[in-house]
Amino acid sequence: MQQGVWRAPWALALPLAALLAGCVPPQASGPAGTIAAEHTLHLTPTPFDKVPGWQDDRLSEALAAFLTNCRALAAMPAEQQLGGQGEAQAQGGAVALWRPACDAARTVPTGDDVAARAFFEANFVANAVTDVGAGSSADRAQGLFTGYFDPEVAGSRSPGGKYKVPLLGRPGDLVQVDLGDFLDDLKGRAVVGRVQDNHLIPYYDRQQIEGGVLARRRLELLWLADPIDAYFLQVQGSGRVDLPDGKVVRVTYAGQNGRRSVLIGKVLLDRGDIPRDQISMQSIRAWLEAHPDQIDPVLDQNPSYVFFREADDLRPDQGPPGALGVPLTPGRSVAVDRTFLPLGAPVFVDTTDPVTNQPWRRLAIAQDVGGAIRGPVRTDIFFGWGRDAEDRAGRMRKPGREYLLLPKQAAPIPTAALP
Repeated sequence: MQQGVWRAPWALALPLAALLAGCVPPQASGPAGTIAAEHTLHLTPTPFDKVPGWQDDRLSEALAAFLTNCRALAAMPAEQQLGGQGEAQAQGGAVALWRPACDAARTVPTGDDVAARAFFEANFVANAVTDVGAGSSADRAQGLFTGYFDPEVAGSRSPGGKYKVPLLGRPGDLVQVDLGDFLDDLKGRAVVGRVQDNHLIPYYDRQQIEGGVLARRRLELLWLADPIDAYFLQVQGSGRVDLPDGKVVRVTYAGQNGRRSVLIGKVLLDRGDIPRDQISMQSIRAWLEAHPDQIDPVLDQNPSYVFFREADDLRPDQGPPGALGVPLTPGRSVAVDRTFLPLGAPVFVDTTDPVTNQPWRRLAIAQDVGGAIRGPVRTDIFFGWGRDAEDRAGRMRKPGREYLLLPKQAAPIPTAALP
């Protein structure tokens, strides 16, 4: 995840498609200038009755997720930037632009789908999202939709027996430098490393860390029973650890070693171990479990490594915190590329359920970002936790379309925020 100009408890929300990429560095989405050369956002205002599935959705659920954003935005300065490109930035790229809609949302009765639908239609304009800069002959209104979830794994507070795999906290010498603090054209980019002899050098890679280079630091938060669980937990960036006494410990992203990822799925694909059309979380896990002697050699080819912290403030019925610092809502929270779409914006998703192959059409809220989420029509759906969520997220890699909802009325942005 890239850091914004404001400081929030960013979470690393990575798609299950990133199993092909391992863990992506927070700065992987790059500066807006380099992405814009490859992708350009185009918005087409669309009547709500032309949005497929709009009339069938339970919009009170989306409104509840939207209100969690409003609580976070209320604590931020009006001029703080939320992202977006072109009209999306002009109409929804600053906190002040969302405050009238947030005020109106607070008056809508809880659980009332009819009232929620009336609220969204009265306060927003729906815009079909198209990528006009990708240079592809394909339908550029079609995008890729993947999924992520909150893993649940077995672990212990102390090592012993089957609990041999450490889950590490963030090392004290891990340094992240926001390059935008030095050069304006590098805004949104960062480098991660450690200081040695007064020089910033790359941080230790996965093989070094797994080999024990940090062993004397006493960074172990928990001990897991399965190295594959530990790796997938890093891919997701958050999760739930079930202790032997029945308690559940919530863990979430605390840092990353800054190393570029190597595609684990591609490693297995290139070796001929898994056919291209069968690459998924399930197939990767099954292959690794069937070849235990290959787990370390394969995973070590991805130098990226994620560190964690305990999230004591999260209830068991809440999702992990997203990029706005609020808990994600299953099926109603999505990760987007904030270079193009502003955080906090409602996004209506029109894609396909990976399990039933039926249309999956619902209003979600852009509450997260991820290093593998790049482009205007590129969305990662948070499916929640538990087996069903894991199954859907692991299989989710579907084409689809999306519609960005932007406020009809907006409060003026303070002059200090204008360029």
